[in-house]
Amino acid sequence: MDQVLMQERFSQEGIYCLRNEPMKKHTSFAIGGPADLYVLPKSEEQMMRAVSLCRENGLDYVVLGNGSNVVFSDLGYRGAVIGTSSLSGEIEWVSAVDVRCPAGAKLATLCSFACENALSGLECLWGIPGSVGGAVCMNAGAYGGEVKDTLLSCTCLTPEGEIVTYDADALALSYRHSRFSNTKEIVLSATFRLTPAPQSEIRHKMDDLMSRRREKQPLEYPSAGSVFKRPEGYYAAALIEECGLKGTQVGGIAVSEKHAGFMVNLGEGTCFDLKRLIDKVKQEVFLVKGVRLECEIKMIGEA
Repeated sequence: MDQVLMQERFSQEGIYCLRNEPMKKHTSFAIGGPADLYVLPKSEEQMMRAVSLCRENGLDYVVLGNGSNVVFSDLGYRGAVIGTSSLSGEIEWVSAVDVRCPAGAKLATLCSFACENALSGLECLWGIPGSVGGAVCMNAGAYGGEVKDTLLSCTCLTPEGEIVTYDADALALSYRHSRFSNTKEIVLSATFRLTPAPQSEIRHKMDDLMSRRREKQPLEYPSAGSVFKRPEGYYAAALIEECGLKGTQVGGIAVSEKHAGFMVNLGEGTCFDLKRLIDKVKQEVFLVKGVRLECEIKMIGEA
C-alpha cells in the first residue's frame, strides 16, 4: 500500500487523514505503535466514503471510538484506523423520552444531556470513558446496569456500504458482547429510551457512582478499565487479589494496588509488557483457583 497515495485519496474526499500516527495518543492505556493511516470522517457520508476507499483499494481497516477498551500492538497497525470521535451531530429528540446520539459522542456527554433533561436510565454509564458507539459494541455497563437496559435501536454502516437500522433485540446483546463484536459493521448512532425522573435524584446517583469510582479505581494512571471479564460465579478482581498479585509488575505495566481488576501504565509501559502480565495473571489464577480468566480488552495489530 502506498501510504502517501492513500492519504491523498482521503484528502481529496475532504476526509482528514494522518500517516504513521502513534496509536498510544488515541487510547486510554497510552500504548501502541503507529497506524499506517489514521482517518477521521466528520459525517456519515464521509464514513461511508472512507470505508468504500478502503474496500476499493484492498486496505484493511479497524474502527476506533474513544479507545478506552482497546490497545494496539507496539508494531502498530498495517492499514487504516478509522476514528469515530469527529463524527458530527447533536443529540436529537425522537420522542419525549427517546433520544438519538451520534456514535462518536462520549458517554459523559450523553449522560449529562439525560440528567439536564431529567431523564433516568444512563446513570450506570456515568464515568465510563468510552464513546456511545463503543459502548453499544461491547454492551458496556457497571454497577448493575448495561447499555441494553435502555438501548432502543442503532443505525450502522455495513461493510458493503449500506446504512441499516437494527432494533435492540436484533443486536445479540449480552455480557460485554453484541453482534458488532464479530462483524465489520460500524455503529453510526444509537437511540435510547429513558425514564422521566427528578433531576436531583439522577444527579445524586451520578455523583455517588463517580465517588465510588474515584475511591476504588486507579483513575490517576492510564488504563483500559477492567482487564478481565467477570467469570461466572466469581469476581476477577477478587481472584487476582486472593492470589497475591496486586502490584505485580512486568516492565512498565502493573496490576493496580488500588483495584486488582485493573492494570495500569506506570509511564513507559508497552503492549508487550501488558500481554506478558496478562498471561502471568491468567496462569496464576488458574493454577491457584482453577478459574480461567478471559481478557476483556481488545488487542489490535501485529504481535
